[in-house]
Amino acid sequence: MSDMSMMWMRMPGQTWLSVGASFLGMWTVMMAAMMLPSLVPMLMRYRRALDMRTDSRVNALTALVSFGYFSVWTLLGAVVFPLGVAIAAVETRLPALTHLAPIAVGVVVLIAASLQFTAWKARRLAWCRDTRAHESTLTADARSAWRHGLCLGVHCAESCAGLMAILLVIGVMDLRAMAAVTAAITLERLAPNGPRVARAIGTVGVAAGVCLIAFAAAT
Repeated sequence: MSDMSMMWMRMPGQTWLSVGASFLGMWTVMMAAMMLPSLVPMLMRYRRALDMRTDSRVNALTALVSFGYFSVWTLLGAVVFPLGVAIAAVETRLPALTHLAPIAVGVVVLIAASLQFTAWKARRLAWCRDTRAHESTLTADARSAWRHGLCLGVHCAESCAGLMAILLVIGVMDLRAMAAVTAAITLERLAPNGPRVARAIGTVGVAAGVCLIAFAAAT
């Protein structure tokens, strides 16, 4: 059984409810740590778009945007967890698949990194890098703040899909992988030439995927 599969297994004395709750808690904290560097500039633009003088009101609406944003990531974690459990269960029942897991990891990294070069990625990254056009119609009320947070979360999750897939197959608990993906997401969002940075990240990811497949096939 691979280390990746062990992450999704239930330990003796645990219930699936407690395992799922533990995963969601870990996932939410991890997403907060990873996404805050690129989320903060979007929140600052949101505050400026409101153009309000009442700081307490602005703070409350900004907090609601953040809550909506991370609600999307929490929901994504609720989807990821059963998928991870199902894959781990298949690998447990079919031990022969364990030998194919390293190659599968390399293939996922290769495909996910290739998304960095697509027009689909470019459109979603452009949306995340410049949200001003979408903020021009905002109103200073709770419903608008909540919907804006959800919108930011959905577009962010779409833009990060490839990089998050790489993190998931390498290991969610790997702090080095988490730091590398966080740096990649932050750079492509905030660097002066985000699309070029995204393609550079894709080049590194494709090379890593090819190396992982070659190494797995040779062992």
